[in-house]
Amino acid sequence: MRRREFIAGTAALLVSPRRSLAQGTPRRVGYLDSAPLYLPNFKVWQDSMRDHGWIEGKNLIVEYRSAENHAERLAPLANELVALKPDVLFGPGTPVALALKPATASIPIVAIAVDPVGLGLVQSLSHPGGNVTGLASFVPGEIVGKTIEKLRQMVPTASKIAILVNPDNPMHRLHVVEDIPQLVQKLGVALPIVEATTAEELDIAFASAAAQQPDAIVVMGDALMVNNVTRVTALAAKHRLPAIYLFRLFATNGGLVSYGPDIANSLRRAGDYVDKILKGTKPADLPVEQPTKFELVINLKTAKALGLTIPPSFLALADEVIE
Repeated sequence: MRRREFIAGTAALLVSPRRSLAQGTPRRVGYLDSAPLYLPNFKVWQDSMRDHGWIEGKNLIVEYRSAENHAERLAPLANELVALKPDVLFGPGTPVALALKPATASIPIVAIAVDPVGLGLVQSLSHPGGNVTGLASFVPGEIVGKTIEKLRQMVPTASKIAILVNPDNPMHRLHVVEDIPQLVQKLGVALPIVEATTAEELDIAFASAAAQQPDAIVVMGDALMVNNVTRVTALAAKHRLPAIYLFRLFATNGGLVSYGPDIANSLRRAGDYVDKILKGTKPADLPVEQPTKFELVINLKTAKALGLTIPPSFLALADEVIE
């Protein structure tokens, strides 16, 4: 009799985690975005959660909030999500992470951000030390330099390269103050800065860049640029500026070339982090992951329209060539 009880008890222990995952009280995740919902990206994260057994409407509730490209809304929305007392908060993007961090010191936060250490989100990559962990979207200090390096492989004669930034983005401000002056000295190229904080200002920024007659332009990525992708690539075409972008989305929408982290891969990995925290792991025990997968996408149709001949050696490096 005791043997039967022991076997039954052991079986219950083996199945109880799965049963609680499927039938227990649904867990709650607060998802804060700076931009309007972009379904393909959101679905990647949803699919990652589903792969771990977390299904909305069954054992998972996702409280989604978006600042709709209004930076001033991020802090109030972060506080709104914290008030709901979710089990985990998720912030894809540097501005979102910076809004979530001061909103709570107790609720675990999974963030995707540039230079989490430099921004004070974590103590170190290997030992985050608080309630924030996640993924670094770029290795600190390499974003602008690597982008310009790729651009000059495509346009070797470029000696003046305009850089489009959003001054409302804290990392863009950091690049302007720290990275770009060093690159001017190191590379011996002129890097004039043009700025835009709204969709309407993008037109002015590109006109200002074109007036300085640069050989090319670097479009630093953030929510403003992403949510105006077709406008940005059309403006580059209108002013006949060879442009390099951070995200694949730009190259597939008429941009010349993109080089940057694989966003889908980062969102999938973020789902892994959220899953581990929901299952009991503390954020402080989850090292921040640095990017390991980058994509180079070249649009040959756009190159032809600009009269550019892409060197075969550069084409050989591409993960995707759009013809």
